[in-house]
Amino acid sequence: MPRLRDVPTTAAPTLEDVAARARVSTATVSRTLNTPSMVSAATRERVMAAVEALGYAPNFGARAMAAKRTNTFGAIIPTMENAIFARGLQAFQEELGHNGITLLVASSSYDPALEEEQIRALVARGADALLLIGHDRTEAAYELLDRRRIPYLAAWVHDPASVRLSIGFDNRAAMQALADKVLGLGHRHLGAITAPRAHNDRARARFEGIEAAMRARGLDTARLQVEEMAYSIENGAEAFRRLMARAPRPTAVLCGNDVFAAGALMAAREMGLSVPGDVSVTGFDDIELAGIVTPALTTVHVPHREMGRRAAQMLVALCAGADPGPSVKLETTITCRTSLRPPPGTACHQTFT
Repeated sequence: MPRLRDVPTTAAPTLEDVAARARVSTATVSRTLNTPSMVSAATRERVMAAVEALGYAPNFGARAMAAKRTNTFGAIIPTMENAIFARGLQAFQEELGHNGITLLVASSSYDPALEEEQIRALVARGADALLLIGHDRTEAAYELLDRRRIPYLAAWVHDPASVRLSIGFDNRAAMQALADKVLGLGHRHLGAITAPRAHNDRARARFEGIEAAMRARGLDTARLQVEEMAYSIENGAEAFRRLMARAPRPTAVLCGNDVFAAGALMAAREMGLSVPGDVSVTGFDDIELAGIVTPALTTVHVPHREMGRRAAQMLVALCAGADPGPSVKLETTITCRTSLRPPPGTACHQTFT
């Protein structure tokens, strides 16, 4: 087998090579690639045939140096292991594509130190702007972004007290509204399955929403039984089993997202418990999974696609030096399905719709 240095190499085709093959000037090749509407159809066809025959690819590095832009945005999401961020990120990428912008995605695994490294890496690679999830991150990360003047936007969160630009929703109010629905049906023994709250402002806010709903009805929040787990269906199942082993056993389990809730439904089936006959289960996010599990989940509907699309528009405006406007608060709604009804033994033990 030949050694790597013994393998012959061929120089990459240049703009001049394309021009010579197409019998046009290099300026015409450049116009064809960058503003094809300025070139006649016949010339455009000849140039593109030469590009294809030679396998020519534009030198984006040189173009970026000249324009001081790479037309590349970065997004750092907490996890790729489930669909929580998928719909919003897809809409974000589609909108960027309409503007000729490429998206690079990284996953931080909910680790602030890793996220800081990824921010540094994306900035070093010339990312023009960054989409981040939530406001929780190291001060060093914010200092880097501010020092390098990299536009950034926090999504999946809206905090009117924050001076940092964001697009999202009030996680606390959204979960409080759902918890109030649960309490309004007569549930008093609640369980909660939450993600680790230490470095996750969305998880903290959702948990605080449950407590706020309990306090509003004069209930002691110390009665709320809590399991804190990393996001996964399996962890949701394990957390549910732990909650069901406690006394008094919860009659309703509020999950920090639909992934946890799917795990709770799986564990309930394995334990021979009826949902919602023996225990109600709710989710948060209203991802596709919520509507196809059995029973279908009552959950908080998040406008993921609108959030992703508008996040892209705001970042594009920032990069262009335009005013993106103030932080955007999107509204959530409660999607009522069959996993929630009044607790066992109540007078109106019907499905909540």
